[in-house]
Amino acid sequence: MKLLRILFPLALLVLSSAASAQSEAQKTFDSLRTLAGDWEGPVTVTPPMPGMGDDGKANLHVSIRVTSRGHAIVHELQEAGTPLDPAKYDHPVTLLYVDGDKLNLVHYCDAGNRPHMVAHTATDGKTVEFVFADMSGGNEYGHMNHSVFTFVDADHHVEDWIYMMPGDKPVHAHFELRRVK
Repeated sequence: MKLLRILFPLALLVLSSAASAQSEAQKTFDSLRTLAGDWEGPVTVTPPMPGMGDDGKANLHVSIRVTSRGHAIVHELQEAGTPLDPAKYDHPVTLLYVDGDKLNLVHYCDAGNRPHMVAHTATDGKTVEFVFADMSGGNEYGHMNHSVFTFVDADHHVEDWIYMMPGDKPVHAHFELRRVK
C-alpha cells in the first residue's frame, strides 16, 4: 500500500508532463493553422543559383490549407505566375501534423524523397524550427534538411529552408511572404 502512495503521485506527474508537451505541440500547430491562405514573395537563395530568386521579384507562391478536419496542414510551393502543373514545374508539398507530443513535418520533395522533421518552438513564440529526423526515399539529388517559420504579423511571415545538396553542401532559401488571399 505504501508503494502505491509513492507510485500514484509519480504516475500523475509523468502523465501531466506528457499532456503539457502534447499541448505545446498542439498550440504550435494551432498557430501554424493561422497561416492558411495564399502567400507570395521574393526568394533569396544562398549561395546564389541561376534562376532561383536572383532578381528580387515576387517569384514564389505558397498555398497553405488546413485539411483532414483540422488535423493536418498542407503547404504547397510553386513559382508565382506558373500554372498549377506539378508534372512540368517544381511543386513540392509539405504536410504538418501533430503525433503524440510532437509536431511533425514531412516534405514531399521534387527530388523524390520525403524528409521528416520535428518542430522545436522558440521561446519567443514567433518562431517554429523543424529539425531533420529521418527520410524515406533516395538521397541521390540531396534532401530538405531544416525549416524555420517566423510569424511577423497576420499578413506577413518568413520561411527559411535548408536543402542539403549531394556532398552535404547546404543551400539556404529565404522566403519573405505576404498574404494575397
